Amino acid sequence: MSRALFLMFVLFKGRKPTGMLTALVAVWLVCWGGAPVLADEAGAQANRQFIQAMQLVRKANGTYDAAEETRLLAEADRLLGDIITRFSDTDLAVQLVTNQFVGDFDFYEFRTRLRAMVCTDQQSTKCFVFRIGNILPPVEIPINAARWDWLSLAVANHLFGDPGRAKEIIAPFLSAVRRGVANGGTDRDLYVSMALALTGQPDLALDLTRKISDCATRIYNLNDVAQAALWQGERERAAALAEEARVFAVAHTCVAEFGLVVRTLRDAGAEAAAGAVFAAALEAQAAAAKDNNAVVWPPELVVAAAEVGDPAQALVRLRGVQDEAAWTVPAVLGRLVKRGEGGRAQSYAEALQDADQRGEAYAELIERFLANDERPAAEVLMAKLAKLAADDGQRRPTLIAERARAEKALYRDERWRPSFQQAVTTAENASGLIRREIGGPLISILVRIETGLPMLD
Repeated sequence: MSRALFLMFVLFKGRKPTGMLTALVAVWLVCWGGAPVLADEAGAQANRQFIQAMQLVRKANGTYDAAEETRLLAEADRLLGDIITRFSDTDLAVQLVTNQFVGDFDFYEFRTRLRAMVCTDQQSTKCFVFRIGNILPPVEIPINAARWDWLSLAVANHLFGDPGRAKEIIAPFLSAVRRGVANGGTDRDLYVSMALALTGQPDLALDLTRKISDCATRIYNLNDVAQAALWQGERERAAALAEEARVFAVAHTCVAEFGLVVRTLRDAGAEAAAGAVFAAALEAQAAAAKDNNAVVWPPELVVAAAEVGDPAQALVRLRGVQDEAAWTVPAVLGRLVKRGEGGRAQSYAEALQDADQRGEAYAELIERFLANDERPAAEVLMAKLAKLAADDGQRRPTLIAERARAEKALYRDERWRPSFQQAVTTAENASGLIRREIGGPLISILVRIETGLPMLD
């Protein structure tokens, strides 16, 4: 008998039970004996739910109906998640949340199986996202660099119906940026702010951005958040961010980023301000050329030149940057087509030696020709892209994916899906080197196909 119970026995020995006595006994039961009882009950309830979940899993294992299998596994997942939430103090909850085996049950494998159920339709967008996620190289722990491929995967998950998964991916990268350990300990933030802006967290993205002093990162982030605002219909916010980027670039002499500021201002509708910044950028390049006649323009300025400068000069400058900044090729050529310079752009694209670069350029030009209502030119390039993918696609899955992108633009139906499925399958069966590099581009192309926007590209 406990000391407290003995004292109560002595004090109330021989007395008739009263309300006060009953209340004191109840208090003792809660304070001295209730906690173990409640803990035991929580453990018992958690065990009961676990058994219910395992029964559902067994039923799922025994059905041929894919929809029924998905329903049973989802209900089992709900019960297991409820154990973690409601009975978090139990040993069973700890085992589940730390992905330990419970008997022969592997919770991590179960969750993976549940996510894989999206592939009951192998040509669905969600299935493509799941399969590409399995291609990506694992994130190295501890995180010391932002990963464009994984952050692109997060954006895709958010866009295509799994925001919870998106947060799980972004959170550790965000934490690394906050601790200052990403990208070699600098204050640079590559892609994290953009991913946040595209998943509904623009204020958090701007909070990170405004703590960064590095010219390139600060202005790129402001541009990215402004672009996300435009895609979401927030033109006033985009205009304010474009002006913020201009002011910062001028105040900190971020000459290399002037071209990016020009593009941001133009997209936001500030044509006059964009023209003034472009003129200043040209003056800076002319001054640099006095000391070095072979000076290479910054890639961002080359793209800006394709938009507002002399087309011939833009193509000359493109040759100087396309090897180091391959993304500039479709960016420049697409803008030239938009300005009515389709002949120049097509000739340049057909002369490209790298097959991947040429395929991406063709897909970009097809979209731009269609936007200009020049369907015959788009169909000519479609035939060339299809042949390129047929000839070299087994070694270059991105060519097949670019063909899928062009098919979506040209036909506006679902015939792109078998092509993209072929691209993913080819990537899964490719060498380790190709697999390591292919996931990010595939996600980028998929998002472009489904939204018409480059997103994290």
